[in-house]
Amino acid sequence: MLIGNVGKDPDVRYVDKGVAVARFPLATTERGYVLQNGTQVPDRTDWHNVVLWRRLAEIVEKYVHKGDKLYIEGRIRYTTYDDRQGVRHNMTEIWAENMEMLTPKPRAGSSTEMPVAAKGAVEVGGKTEGNQAPF
Repeated sequence: MLIGNVGKDPDVRYVDKGVAVARFPLATTERGYVLQNGTQVPDRTDWHNVVLWRRLAEIVEKYVHKGDKLYIEGRIRYTTYDDRQGVRHNMTEIWAENMEMLTPKPRAGSSTEMPVAAKGAVEVGGKTEGNQAPF
């Protein structure tokens, strides 16, 4: 579970049979504090690579932008790959299963109404669409 701010506009792509996948960095910050001896401990920001599939990716494409605050629930995925120069890279990603938008809605009369929560199963046009990642 993470609460943080989107670091840049989501990169949304469509793979096999029109399945949407969105990726973006999410910054979480642990607030600084002062120890009893007076030592100042500064804020600490961590960056997380978030991946969303299907309906969640489509929602992110329409409504999520750099700076928005999100609540993300998901699984940690570790991958390793070799780049073109043969250098091995390790990557950690959060594969989101649930998401809630925490940035306030636009004012009334705005043309873009955004949903407050997007869960693994979203109701669209009277039927429920699942959001299962291809495992």
